[in-house]
Amino acid sequence: MKIAVPSNFLSQLLFVLCVTIPYLNNFELTMLVWTGTVLISVSKNYSYSFLKLSIPFLVILVIATVVMFFHEYKTYYIIRDVAYLIKPVIGFFIGYQLCKRNLNNAFKLVITTGLIIAVLHLLILLFAVIVFRAATVNDLRFYGGYFSDYEVYVLIILIFHKKFELDLSPKRLRIITLIVGFSVFLYLARTNFLQFLILFLAIKGYFTLNKTSLTIITTIILVSIIGYVAVLYIDPKRNGEGVEAFLYKIKVAPLEPFKTKINRADYIDFNDNYRSYENIMTIRQVSRDGMWNVFFGKGLGSIIDLKQKVYLGDMELRFISILHNGFMIVFLKSGIVGILIYLYSIYYFFRKKKGDSNKIRQINLLFLGTGIFLILSNWVFLGFYNLIDTKTIFMGFLIAYSEKSRNNIQE
Repeated sequence: MKIAVPSNFLSQLLFVLCVTIPYLNNFELTMLVWTGTVLISVSKNYSYSFLKLSIPFLVILVIATVVMFFHEYKTYYIIRDVAYLIKPVIGFFIGYQLCKRNLNNAFKLVITTGLIIAVLHLLILLFAVIVFRAATVNDLRFYGGYFSDYEVYVLIILIFHKKFELDLSPKRLRIITLIVGFSVFLYLARTNFLQFLILFLAIKGYFTLNKTSLTIITTIILVSIIGYVAVLYIDPKRNGEGVEAFLYKIKVAPLEPFKTKINRADYIDFNDNYRSYENIMTIRQVSRDGMWNVFFGKGLGSIIDLKQKVYLGDMELRFISILHNGFMIVFLKSGIVGILIYLYSIYYFFRKKKGDSNKIRQINLLFLGTGIFLILSNWVFLGFYNLIDTKTIFMGFLIAYSEKSRNNIQE
């Protein structure tokens, strides 16, 4: 029996590999695979629309590089910063280049990749439960991972399969949706739940202001306030297990990234609001060195002194060069100028791509939802700069796909 191998098998394999590798949480391996893929799949031409998204990130890197020459930093931190700041651009190019090689089965490849990630996630959790007796929310997240933006995008596409014109049988569609949906839920990530809600509302068209959308959004806000008041009334404890642990995370979520005063001597206050502590120390240490640093940052290799050692993952650190807040990373490396450029890159997703086809309309709505989500994601989870972020690949993929769809209509 002869097995037929698709002519674009290598590009499909590279796409799956590039999206799944970051979940291993090995930054060096991710950059090795991503860089190799970019070089292998280089395109002959790139659209102006695509370059408008990529160039702002390169400008931020250039500003940080120029400022670096006015300081003396350790080579290790400089190299690390270059890798982090260039990662979004590499992701955009990977998605754009590989989509151009997989145009005939683009969304099928996106769904298949999401299914692979979901199955692996569920198998890891099953293994953790059986072997390590993982039973708490913290245990599940420790072994299975803390979030998965890519799977949320896949789940949204599956739910709105008719809008995206997916060619899947009803039975297969239900099975894949259940697997991916269950996997997304078991991350128990507040940001993923909010991401799902934002993208869902975007695809439904509720971010277009009219009487219906205002009613829906107002209702959601009221329900959210009532729900949060209920959580405060229940008063879940910090060391609770199961549902109580998850409710405690919801309880502290509104203030966690926004507090302006934190008692370092208070273990609970410090740990529950660590993201805010990073922001406070960054603003304080950048601004104390003068307005030049405020406007242009402290450059590649710059670090923040936390004034005490903290456990971040499996490391005990006092000096850090990468923060939890995407806006603060850009501010530290390239100042307010960098922040303005970064905000422009987010604004890119609020602008509609030209075209009247159904798929282009859905892609525009996905971009709109992504733009709104990025404001939240950057504040609490690094946005595109996150170690395991793969949204950049998906965004580059969608740009290439929308361009091809538009060209087919014009032809």
